[in-house]
Amino acid sequence: MIDILIIGSGPAGLTAAIYAARAKLSHIVAEKDFMGSGAIAVTEQVDNFPGLFGISGYDLGEKFREHAEKLGTEIITAEAAEITRTESGFKTRFKDGSEIDSKTIVYAAGTSYRRLDIEGDKLLGVSYCATCDGAFYDGKTAAVIGGGDTALTDALYLAKIARKVYLIHRRDEFRANRSLVEKVKNCANIELVLSAKPTKITGEKRVSAIEISQNNETKTLDVNGVFAAIGSVPNTDVLKGLVELDERGYVKADENGETSLPGFYAAGDVRTKALRQVITACSDGACCVNSVEEYLNLR
Repeated sequence: MIDILIIGSGPAGLTAAIYAARAKLSHIVAEKDFMGSGAIAVTEQVDNFPGLFGISGYDLGEKFREHAEKLGTEIITAEAAEITRTESGFKTRFKDGSEIDSKTIVYAAGTSYRRLDIEGDKLLGVSYCATCDGAFYDGKTAAVIGGGDTALTDALYLAKIARKVYLIHRRDEFRANRSLVEKVKNCANIELVLSAKPTKITGEKRVSAIEISQNNETKTLDVNGVFAAIGSVPNTDVLKGLVELDERGYVKADENGETSLPGFYAAGDVRTKALRQVITACSDGACCVNSVEEYLNLR
């Protein structure tokens, strides 16, 4: 039985691994995707992580991973299917049939993209990752849906590649960082489509247009691709009935990572918090291991 099973290999999970290794706690990181480093991996540029201004999200994630592995962290590829409480801790069964017994768990499985859920959203050309698929739109027209930091960052990224980018947002103002808003407003080939809601994506097999409802009118925009950046949903289905979740499915956890279940800690985007950023995810990972040390010392 190991001291900590860390579920998730994003910034929160890998920071937890680094702190666990330094504390000489036996631990394993279980990641759903092979060689993954969380959502940060598809971020084109990170400008707010201290000391590493302008680094790509992929490179930053690789640095986290390399750091943890140099300290001896074992990382396995396995997706949790069931977690049960035992007399001595927890038993986690994975989808491949394997199992791990651990005294504690740090759950850092993050979030997934929220889907559009409108007609045509399964057509080729509908994407949830601008940095993954943006290169296909060189000289073409794309639409970005959303009004937060991710949506505006995606629009700016695509504007470097595409001929034109429509930025569609349901409100008349953005909730994103002000500096991003100014950059978007000053970008010549980004057209703002505000107070508008996408209702349908059309095309034979690939996207050819998107229909929107704006000021009680239906309008059609000719586009070659649609990029959705409308938020995220927490990866907590496996936790239902195990720990307390809020109404949106996030794990209820305090700044120390403590949940309603002793020995079970939550870190990163998956927990209830005001700010979901790389730096706060790292902080969560460190705080969780500190809490684990205190918990194990009392047993």
